[in-house]
This record gives sequence, C-alpha cells and structure tokens, in this order.
Amino acid sequence: MPERLRPRPPTLAGLPAPRWLAGLPGSLPRLAPRLLAALLPSRCALCGMDCEGVVCRSCRDQYAAPRACRCARCANPLPAPPADARARPVVCGACLGNPPDFDASVVAVDYAAPLDQLVLQLKFGARLALAPWFAQLLVDAVLAQRGAALPDLLCPVPLGAGRLVERGFNQALEIAKPLSAALGIALYPTLAARTTETLAQSGVAPSERASNIRGAFAVTDPDAVRGRHVGLVDDVMTSGHTLGELAATFKRFGAARVTNLVFARTPPHS
Repeated sequence: MPERLRPRPPTLAGLPAPRWLAGLPGSLPRLAPRLLAALLPSRCALCGMDCEGVVCRSCRDQYAAPRACRCARCANPLPAPPADARARPVVCGACLGNPPDFDASVVAVDYAAPLDQLVLQLKFGARLALAPWFAQLLVDAVLAQRGAALPDLLCPVPLGAGRLVERGFNQALEIAKPLSAALGIALYPTLAARTTETLAQSGVAPSERASNIRGAFAVTDPDAVRGRHVGLVDDVMTSGHTLGELAATFKRFGAARVTNLVFARTPPHS
C-alpha cells in the first residue's frame, strides 16, 4: 500500500499515540463492565460489603440456599422424604385432602429474615434492581425441578388499578420480565386483569382471605389460555388464596395446567 494511503495511528499533541491508546477503542466493550464497576461500585443489599451484584455470594449461600424438600403443589416445606421417594414429586397432606386449583408451585426461598426485607424494599421502596436477582434465584429453582414441564407462557399476578397508580409498578411484572428472558418463555403482561380493588391480603385475617379475593380476576385473551400451561409469577405466596383464585379463573377459560413461580414462600403458620 502506498505510504500516503496507509492509515496513520491516532496522534496526541502532534506525537504518535501510545500503543495502549491506539488499541483502546476495540477493547472498550470488554473494559466497560470493569470500568463501570470501578466508578460505581455495588454493595451487597444484605451485608453492605462490596460485590459484583445485588447480593454477595456469601449472603446468597447463607440466606438463599434452596430447601431440600417442598410440597410439589403448594411449596410449603416438608421433612426430607425417604430416599426411594426423592425421584417423584411429594405432596403434603393438606393438598392431598383439599387440592388447590393450581397444579404446582416453585419457589426460590422462604419469606424470612433477612430476605423478607428485600421483598419489602422492592414492593414498597421501588428498589427495582432487586427484581432481576429474585428472578435469577427463581430460574435456578425452576431448572432444579428435573423432569418438570416448563409453562407455555408467563403471566404476572396483576395489581388493581388504584394500587398500580399508587405504587407506579407491578413487582410481579418486574420479576416476570427477566424470568421470561432467562427461561425463553413468552410473557403476557396483561393476560390477567384485577377487576375488583380488593384489600391487601396481608391486612386480612387468614379466615377471610379466600372471600376477599373471590371473583377478583378476569382473563383478557381466552384464546391465549385454552389448552396451555400457564405460569403465574409473584413475589410472595402466603395463604395461596390469590394464586388459587387466579388459577381457577384461568382454568375456567380452558387452561390445561397452572404452575406458580414465586420468589418467596411464607411459613405455613402465617
């Protein structure tokens, strides 16, 4: 190539640029995450120590380790089953005696300190950066269900219009979006609608929760539901009445199966 056509290295103040500067543009994509981490360091939401993500590995191992055994239907914790039973799903006595309208539940963690505070920070403190971390733990829990069929579609538990305006976001949807992307399952953000502005289940006596939520939901696109396996996404499962009512609504419109995908499960006595 003639000298006059040969590309020249970038210069600084009339002098040839150092080799590291000449090579910087091509390496920026690799360096960007490290530069961003150095300029804007992240601290663990639980212990406050520097870490690469929302929660450090030590806190995740200590507080978010998966339970060895849960009811396959309602996800309440169970004693470890006999060795010969671990290859098949185990269902608790309550679900055997009075089966809920949903068919299965997968949860990532127990709703207990200190993780319960992270749930409250997402829901009431708008710490939306927590939602992808919740979703990642939920992905791990879903993939640990060996042999279990994945849902055909995901639907977040909807908020009432008033509560959505007040809060500004639906925490279930914020979890469902990264969950959908990670699992490769289509997300239907508005497939279910809350037609009745109910009281928050946390503020209702356990004996009244079923009646509080009864008839509160509608399906906006029945054709998307008929014959399909629906995954319901939420942040917390307490009594299960909200998810049960929503599952019953989907099944009235022909859903073949409904599975709950929930970040945290409260203890049975709550």
